[in-house]
Amino acid sequence: MSAKGNTTGSPSTVTEITTDVDFEHHTSHLPSSTLLVLYFHTPWATPCAQMSTVLSALASSYPVTVPPAVTFLSLNAEDLPDISEAYDVSAVPFLVLVRNGKVLQTVSGSDAAKVRDAVEKHAGKSGNTGSAGLPPAQVVNAPKDEPTSNGAGGEEKPKDLSGYAPDSQDPATAPEMSDPTNTSKEELHKRLSELVKAAPVMLFMKGSPSAPQCGFSRQTVSLLRDHGVRYGFFNILADDEVRQGLKEFADWPTFPQVWIDGELVGGLDILREEVSNEPEFLKKYAVKPKEGLATPDAKGGPTAPEAQITA
Repeated sequence: MSAKGNTTGSPSTVTEITTDVDFEHHTSHLPSSTLLVLYFHTPWATPCAQMSTVLSALASSYPVTVPPAVTFLSLNAEDLPDISEAYDVSAVPFLVLVRNGKVLQTVSGSDAAKVRDAVEKHAGKSGNTGSAGLPPAQVVNAPKDEPTSNGAGGEEKPKDLSGYAPDSQDPATAPEMSDPTNTSKEELHKRLSELVKAAPVMLFMKGSPSAPQCGFSRQTVSLLRDHGVRYGFFNILADDEVRQGLKEFADWPTFPQVWIDGELVGGLDILREEVSNEPEFLKKYAVKPKEGLATPDAKGGPTAPEAQITA
């Protein structure tokens, strides 16, 4: 569908949404023909800074029309959790294209070409291909012949992966790196089956508990800590083979992932739901009070498998 309407001559812009009320105000009265482009981001994710530039340039290539043919809204995924959950946002940057209340397409990651293609597919190609046009796609794309790391939902070169490895305060619960050469699918699945049982509660996350690299991992760490749970963890950013293999092994495409006694629980939303429905869901894995203490010092956190405290 092409962009139609009376053109005002001004370029479109990306509007930042800061509250649920603000979101309702900008979306409740849109014509059914308007394409709504929702851009979910977080301030700490480097790919989001790149995508913000891409989306601003893309928006400016569409003229403002009356009624609006396309509307671009930007939302902080962590500040607006209810809206993020409504659109199944599990990583950032994440775009949702909506028309007349129906989700037409979603784009996860920082591939400028995919974003441009998705918007043009549903809004039509813009007439502006000049200086305000979309930056070259390679600005945010990793070279095809290099491995990529999906740090916060987007793709970026793994040049700084060493910085994501657990530090001395976060004892590793499993090998952090693997040699992908000559590793068969059977061998990988055997390794994964051992990893998910490396501790009674295993958290596969982006980064480490002391330095989580995505908001969803950070919130999962906080939830486990608040319930006094001792858990093992694995930094999937430090091992691309595990990151990719676990998606198929678990039949669960996103991270973080929480495993209990070798069984997949799910991500942050599922863990929250389980705890909400059954308040003692994690009690079995909480830190026990030390002998002789009147009250437990039950602060949860990462630990090595051999130091796990179980019921």
